[in-house]
Amino acid sequence: MKKGLMYIFLFLVFSSCVQRRVIVVNEKPGADVIIVKEAPPKPKVEIKTKKPGKDYIWIPGHWLYKDGKWIWIPGHWAKKPKKNAKWVPGRWEKTEHGWKWTPGYWKD
Repeated sequence: MKKGLMYIFLFLVFSSCVQRRVIVVNEKPGADVIIVKEAPPKPKVEIKTKKPGKDYIWIPGHWLYKDGKWIWIPGHWAKKPKKNAKWVPGRWEKTEHGWKWTPGYWKD
């Protein structure tokens, strides 16, 4: 019993010394908040392809932090869900805990 408690104690002590690079917080069911300790790279310059139709809007690319590295998600054309819909791009914001990702969304 004492040996088991000692292992638990040592695990807690050493795991608290490791600085985590990513924090995932669940603010509401199905909506994880991603916070990364390092700033994302600068956005890549993208060349838009020909617009596929009048009801389409360009969704810019963005950086995603996954498995300890930054991955570029390229921009693409998306059909508006409603005639007057506007796309609000996702963004990385500096917070007191690190860089927080806020996903893009459609706005009427």
